[in-house]
Amino acid sequence: MHEYSIVQALIEQCESLAQEHRACQVSKVSVKVGQLSGVEPYLLQTAFEAFKKTSEVCRRAELDMQIQAVEVFCLGCGETNRLSEHHYVCPACQSDRVTITDGKEMFLMQLEMA
Repeated sequence: MHEYSIVQALIEQCESLAQEHRACQVSKVSVKVGQLSGVEPYLLQTAFEAFKKTSEVCRRAELDMQIQAVEVFCLGCGETNRLSEHHYVCPACQSDRVTITDGKEMFLMQLEMA
């Protein structure tokens, strides 16, 4: 389960940023998880709860996840749309000439520190 390695890297990044900003504690970790990122939100949450206990800085942190829908740019009509299904056709013009512009990655968006 690669969520453990992702969370381990996330905790290390949080510790590093806390140290850089002279913070003693991280209270909230906000991440954006794309639907196509390959990250399972439930497993990410479970791994976070387990790994945060090993970090003095992140011990009391809460994980806030924003699930990012797949967004595509249509090369046919120039529209940008979010897809509700994994059917890669532009909802505006039905063209299959689309490029995924969002929803493939996972990002650390914000930390609340004290």
